[in-house]
Amino acid sequence: MVEHQRRLGWADVEDYLSATLVQGGSSMDRVLRSIDDAGMPRIEVAPTEGKLLMLLARIQGARRVLEIGTLAGFSTIWLARGLPDDGHITTCEFLPEHAAVAKANIAAAGFADNVDIRIGAALDTLPTLVGVEPYDFVFIDADKGNNIEYLKWAVKLGRPGTVVVVDNMIWEGTILAPGKDPDAAAIRASLDFMGSSPDLDATAIQTVGTKGWDGFAIAVVR
Repeated sequence: MVEHQRRLGWADVEDYLSATLVQGGSSMDRVLRSIDDAGMPRIEVAPTEGKLLMLLARIQGARRVLEIGTLAGFSTIWLARGLPDDGHITTCEFLPEHAAVAKANIAAAGFADNVDIRIGAALDTLPTLVGVEPYDFVFIDADKGNNIEYLKWAVKLGRPGTVVVVDNMIWEGTILAPGKDPDAAAIRASLDFMGSSPDLDATAIQTVGTKGWDGFAIAVVR
């Protein structure tokens, strides 16, 4: 009962923060409706984290962003809001049906010319980006089992100073004892990788709210 009440409090506080500070507007409301209408999983970032991504991209002065995991474009639009008018996002989405929903949402938000959606397995897409101008900001929010490979690609496609954010890194605390949960084990392995990598300087933040107990890691490419 206490845990249930605590979770209700987390959600209430998040709703207050979203209404008071985030103020996502009709574009974000449209994305959430489209997720429900399409029967897609409600695994998009919380509004507070979406706006944090926007602010981090703006603070970084990012012009080029790489996103791994598009879903319906919720985080994509937040990131686009943090870029200058000539900014560009390459976002990787595995499922064509999700990419179609995201494309419509991104266009409705006014960012069709700024976003390139690459459909297919990200590990097939990422090698095709070698040789392009380095990315200033990378957001990873996809299948957890490939997190380490995505991090390696973030380093390869980034530059010294590139900011890397990885979502869902606490996983209800199961990272301390993954047991038979392959996602928890993969997340812990990726945290260990970030902590030991000579190419990354990283930390992680725990969060609570409508998404439960979770968090994200943030790193800078050395």
